[in-house]
Amino acid sequence: MTDTLRPVDTAVVDASDSPQKLKRSIGIVGGTLLTLSCVTPASTLFVIVPDLFSSLGTATALCIAIGALLCIPVAFCYSELGTLIPSAGGEYAIVSTLAGRLAGWLAFVMSLLVVMIVPPVIAMGTADYLAPVIHLDPSWTGAGVMIAATLAGLLDLRANAWITGIFLVLEVVAAGVVAVLGFSHPHRGVSSLGSLQVAGEHAHVNPVTAMMVVSGLAIALFVTQGFSTAVYLSEELENPRRNVARTVLATLAISSVVILVPVAAITVGAGDLKSLTGGDISSMVIAWSNSAVGTFVSLCVALAIINAGIVMVIQNSRVLFASARDKAWPAPVNKALSKLGRFGSPWVATLVVGVPGAFLCFVNLDTLYGVTGVAVTGLYLLVAVAALLARRGAHGGRQAWRMPLWPAMPVLLIAVLVYILAEQDPSYLWWTGGITAVATLYWAFYLRPRRETRWLVSLPEDMQTEEAVA
Repeated sequence: MTDTLRPVDTAVVDASDSPQKLKRSIGIVGGTLLTLSCVTPASTLFVIVPDLFSSLGTATALCIAIGALLCIPVAFCYSELGTLIPSAGGEYAIVSTLAGRLAGWLAFVMSLLVVMIVPPVIAMGTADYLAPVIHLDPSWTGAGVMIAATLAGLLDLRANAWITGIFLVLEVVAAGVVAVLGFSHPHRGVSSLGSLQVAGEHAHVNPVTAMMVVSGLAIALFVTQGFSTAVYLSEELENPRRNVARTVLATLAISSVVILVPVAAITVGAGDLKSLTGGDISSMVIAWSNSAVGTFVSLCVALAIINAGIVMVIQNSRVLFASARDKAWPAPVNKALSKLGRFGSPWVATLVVGVPGAFLCFVNLDTLYGVTGVAVTGLYLLVAVAALLARRGAHGGRQAWRMPLWPAMPVLLIAVLVYILAEQDPSYLWWTGGITAVATLYWAFYLRPRRETRWLVSLPEDMQTEEAVA
């Protein structure tokens, strides 16, 4: 238990045994483009949100709005912790440093679940939006997207920032078209946003209860989850002490608007409750306009999904790269995962993330949704606990962006997240808990007995130098 509560000392690794360093090559604009692309507002709108429509109907916008509000204290926690401990390891480096090695290891497991599952979940939606041009199998198409994203992830990060920036413009345009069309065809009226109804069987109208909204919050949190990408990119951001917080907060604000406004427009513009609950947004767009506009929007969404895949593979490879640098695995694995290619990207880690993601495209989608929702909530919970510990001892004197209303923000967040977890489907809790239990056994029997040589979480060298000067 003391391993969980005691902050880990910054490890000193021999230079001869150190992996190559990531280079600081992107500013706040490039970082925001990459981070927004990871949130992937349009593909989230067209792939994830329909699942909420099917269970929450007209309450979907309310649920997403509550989720976005809950993400504000989460973003504050990420902004403070990401500037205090700017590491490609993201949450696990933060939690390890502030709450101890075991807690950090569990954060790594939760983040690994998220980063491995989310890309194929998004990728499998590609076939639906290529349908106006060509009919493809969703699983095989998703696998192809994952392979293409993996190949793109091997390129230079600055090049990827431009690629994803172009794709991001297209997906925001698609979301904007949906919003304009929905609000200009108000079949159900603005009052429908507060009606809290979902279509049932045999044309019945069922009320949406408060418990149903709470249960949907795990997915609602997942909707804007990608703003944490700024923390993973902190070793490649110029001036991370300033730009990490700016990127996190700007991304949350922009993505919330880009997602929530079209959701409200769809709710208002749906022809009837059954159509809304069905969640076929492409059909609604065609009904509001014509097939040409519907095809344009669908192709933009397909590009947005590919864009999201590229950025998620980039982010996720950085997590594995950092875990190898911090010696989470046996020596041969650490050596392989920490290798950088000719473009400066961790190419082995990129392949390890992308190729299994292609195989996950053949797993049941509902299971992937459920486990991801639980993992995201658990990860936010660990980050909130770390935020409570961020101002004790030496950490309190370090230069960092500091959140307002501390410690009330993280305390409130912890209480809400625990409640959300308690309301989730038991099967998804068992799946996530089982994976966490296996990871804990790995900690107990491999990492902990080798505590002097394994799981040595450290800051990048330039950050260590900055701390020493400060």
